[in-house]
Amino acid sequence: MREFIYEALPGRVVFGLGSLDRLAEEVERLGVAKALVLSTPQQRAQAEDVARRLGDKSAGVYDKAEMHVPIEVAQAAREDAKRLGADACVAVGGGSTIGLGKAIALEFGLPIIAVPTTYAGSEMTPIWGLTEDGIKKTGRNTKVLPTTVVYDPALTATLPVHVAGPSGMNAIAHCVEAMYSETANPIISMMAEEGVRSLARALPLVVRDPDNMAARTDALFGAYLSGASLGAVGMALHHKLCHTLGGSFNLPHADTHTIVIPHATAYNIGAAPDAKARLSRALETDDPAGALYDLAETIGAKLALRDLGMTEADLDRAADIAVENPYYNPRPVTREGIRALLDDAFHGRRPTAA
Repeated sequence: MREFIYEALPGRVVFGLGSLDRLAEEVERLGVAKALVLSTPQQRAQAEDVARRLGDKSAGVYDKAEMHVPIEVAQAAREDAKRLGADACVAVGGGSTIGLGKAIALEFGLPIIAVPTTYAGSEMTPIWGLTEDGIKKTGRNTKVLPTTVVYDPALTATLPVHVAGPSGMNAIAHCVEAMYSETANPIISMMAEEGVRSLARALPLVVRDPDNMAARTDALFGAYLSGASLGAVGMALHHKLCHTLGGSFNLPHADTHTIVIPHATAYNIGAAPDAKARLSRALETDDPAGALYDLAETIGAKLALRDLGMTEADLDRAADIAVENPYYNPRPVTREGIRALLDDAFHGRRPTAA
């Protein structure tokens, strides 16, 4: 076994059906006086339920979270948290809401209690992202790592299957890139492999039978592993492309990850033998890139960037942005290679490993 460094991230995880009933206890445990409950407009009802559970520990509900965390939304939420005297945030939702909590924490250092309702995995990472002037900037800071994460599979029961599928594929993408990260280590790679296995097994069941709580629990467990993997090691080409497509072209986050990950896997897999072996085991195949595309097709996800509103004229600009600043990737990043990858993703072609 090669030498490695693994730094475990701090944080408390409460996992299991009915865990939301323990939320008030977890807030009390942290000594919080007033927690601002965050959500998107669509999830306000869930946020209000959480606020009721917190009673006098609730500072109110802020329900304006948006994908990619526009800087204007972040600033407005920060002002609200300050005005209400909040000393913590409870983020109820997916990556958009948890990302908003991180934007507040980045400014004020408030603890975040994350209550995920999707499979985004953001709740397990110290990674923040803000979009300003059409460019999404990301960074790492332990100030934004949620202090406590409450995973209750029942909260995913209302997640529509057309959202659940791409959300799970987004989680799989975190696991895939963790396996061939520059800072990959056998502990995280083991977690990432199990994350792929759990999600790949669960997602078709979730889509086929939305009331299958065992499948939703497996998917949420896989999402937890994916977030832990994403938070502990660096990412590469796939995430760079998705941040470019999301921040600069306003494409939906999970759907973009779903479309791009088979193509990014095809691009990199030949240069990442350990990742290929692990993915092959987890997906029970000798063609991981093709299997990821087939999984997306099985769950009824969109398979082409053009279906998200991107135009063919955007591809050159996207390729230029993606190669602007050097970054680690197991296979050298070239503009020609990225342009070809984006073309395949734009048209929704089934990938073949390079």
